[in-house]
Amino acid sequence: MLKGLIGKKVGMTQIFDEAGSVIPVTLIEAGPCYVTQVRRADQDGYSAVQLGFEEAKPKRLTGGQLGHLKRNNLPPLRFLREFRAKSPELSEGDALKVDVFSIGEYVDVIGTSKGKGFAGAVKRYHFRGGPKTHGQSDRLRAPGSRGSGTTPGRVYKGAKGPGHMGSERVTTQNLKVVLVDPERNLLGVRGSVPGSRGGILMIKETRKQ
Repeated sequence: MLKGLIGKKVGMTQIFDEAGSVIPVTLIEAGPCYVTQVRRADQDGYSAVQLGFEEAKPKRLTGGQLGHLKRNNLPPLRFLREFRAKSPELSEGDALKVDVFSIGEYVDVIGTSKGKGFAGAVKRYHFRGGPKTHGQSDRLRAPGSRGSGTTPGRVYKGAKGPGHMGSERVTTQNLKVVLVDPERNLLGVRGSVPGSRGGILMIKETRKQ
């Protein structure tokens, strides 16, 4: 059985365990997801399951997307994601719900981090900055020297400096499942997950068992 779902971040809360300790929990509206396509090694070169999540108005999808879903009499689904699986024991049209996971399991959550716009090197890479005193007036949060002069006479690619920060694909690994609510399609994981409220997430069985 594929252990993977597409979900939407609801927000953070806290619950208490048997000992009375506070557990920070992220709630995710996970599923129901529909199997929109099954990829097989002999046909596609790799094995995977494509899942669809969140119904939308038909006019929000292109004709190709609607035709892809109508093959299996599925509703218009807004988000499609693929999950690698060595031997997918699923058929196109099957539905997966939050109960594919159980309390105590560990999952990896993939999402898009919050966009911070253009950021300086101090915020982006935690540079120390310059001294606050001794005649310093405008170098407090500057990155400092960017390398040698005559040789190579340029800045190497990939050097840390100011630039666009955030809005990247981020994976948070080994989050413990502490809440499964099939009635409300809610999944609770211990700790934080990437992105803002309402962001789309991929939840899958952790790779590092």
